[in-house]
Amino acid sequence: MRIPRIFTDQPLSSGANLALTGSAARHLSSALRMSVGQEITLFNGLGGEFSATLTATAKSQVDVSLGDCREIDRESPLKLHLAIAVSRGERMDWIVQKATELGVTEITPLFSERTEVKLNGERLEKKLRHWQQVSISACEQCQRNKLPTINNARTLDQWLSQADGDSDHLKLVLHHRSDKTLAQHQTPKSVCLLVGPEGGLSDTEISRAIDKGFAPLTLGPRVMRTETAPLASISIMQSLWGDMG
Repeated sequence: MRIPRIFTDQPLSSGANLALTGSAARHLSSALRMSVGQEITLFNGLGGEFSATLTATAKSQVDVSLGDCREIDRESPLKLHLAIAVSRGERMDWIVQKATELGVTEITPLFSERTEVKLNGERLEKKLRHWQQVSISACEQCQRNKLPTINNARTLDQWLSQADGDSDHLKLVLHHRSDKTLAQHQTPKSVCLLVGPEGGLSDTEISRAIDKGFAPLTLGPRVMRTETAPLASISIMQSLWGDMG
């Protein structure tokens, strides 16, 4: 059986004894039916991972003893920030999950002119926690040891007012009426990709982004859905400038 990878927000150190509760305990004891003596891998999103052995199991709590730390770095050399308008239904979950698997380091949910999703207050906080958990589950699956940052949601205007970068930072806004492709750009150290909602960004928003130093980007002759376009873009970027062959 493949050794399960479990995230915990607790400090980790070799030789320590920890108690896993909540969904982690239920997954190990009920779903996987693991028993004392079996091994798992623990990580806390700060880098590296630890081998761990189960020392006690119950439905609500699983005790583990930590072994050696493995300083394994699976992060891409390309730092990639995805700023994307919030989508309807499960599309945003899909984007967060797949962007995490593809190596994105930062995600900022945005509200633009054509964003149809209305979130604020407690509902927004609940959604942000949910997206963070989606990202954690994706890291458990894809074996990343560092969690991407899920930033607080904000309006596009608020975000653009702070979206300045240095000369090694490439800023791109998806715009299907542009004719410049990714391969035409010099290799950057980091990228910020701005993507609109269903229906895209308005002409005014695109112009505002360009005024803030964003270069228009097209992926080809076909118009992609809002959940497809960022993932296609990230895949190409990781192939050109990152760690995907």
